[in-house]
Amino acid sequence: MSPRPLAACCVAELIGTFLLVLFGCGSVHVAVLADGLVGLWQVAMVWGGIVMLAIYLVGGISGAHINPAITFGLATWGLFPRSRVLAYVVSQLAGAILAAATLYVLFGPFLAAKEAQKQVPRGTPGSIITAMCYGEYFPNPGGLAGGTEPLSASALTELNQLVSEPVACLAEVLGTAILALIVVAVTDTRQASNPSWFAPVLIGLTIAVLICMIAPLTQACFNPARDFGPRLFAYFAGWGEVALPGPRGLGFLTVYIISPIVGSVIGVGVYRLALMQPAPQEAEGINS
Repeated sequence: MSPRPLAACCVAELIGTFLLVLFGCGSVHVAVLADGLVGLWQVAMVWGGIVMLAIYLVGGISGAHINPAITFGLATWGLFPRSRVLAYVVSQLAGAILAAATLYVLFGPFLAAKEAQKQVPRGTPGSIITAMCYGEYFPNPGGLAGGTEPLSASALTELNQLVSEPVACLAEVLGTAILALIVVAVTDTRQASNPSWFAPVLIGLTIAVLICMIAPLTQACFNPARDFGPRLFAYFAGWGEVALPGPRGLGFLTVYIISPIVGSVIGVGVYRLALMQPAPQEAEGINS
């Protein structure tokens, strides 16, 4: 089957990533600002659920990458045209930024109320507790947002000592590698045992499981567009250097952009080189 027109694929990637960030980051807004979705599993299931629905919606058009890391991983191993990579990534970033802007309009008063409650003016280091609704931080600062007492500088210092940048990079490489491995495995149409209609469910569950383990460390990114798009919006929305580059300097680049891409290339490569089986007709030719 010939690929769909690039323009249609770009629109599909924009819409798919928009929905991913709108509901995924929306669940973070609800958990941090409104004391809803209590417990990591509930937030994880929202992320997994919207990934599943986005794939069902646009998978037949663009393949539903909705993630630059997946796009780069597939293109690296010849499973996606390299000529389309830039257009896909730009569309994914655009969808993420639009979703972040939408969330800001919807939750603006909640953001201001949380900052007033915790006595952290936007743009100061303590405003990481609201900036985390957009960009991501290591370790996860969500625990500092609870309660009504003001946020102390010592609490931020103690938190940052829990996860080093190399550990955060390892977590993102590992998580994205597992995600990419599952994605290519369950969408491999060469294998007759793969029911294509069920693949989005398995991918969504993979996301949820990974978030439950890795979110306390890095907020579980696995997706450069999901982090950088909202982070860029937050920079211009008043968080400034708290959003970009953030309190850990170039950590946003190494942990949330480079590491997911490296992880995806590894995950796709493991399947491509070690696990991918020949199509039935190819296997017959080998054995004849």
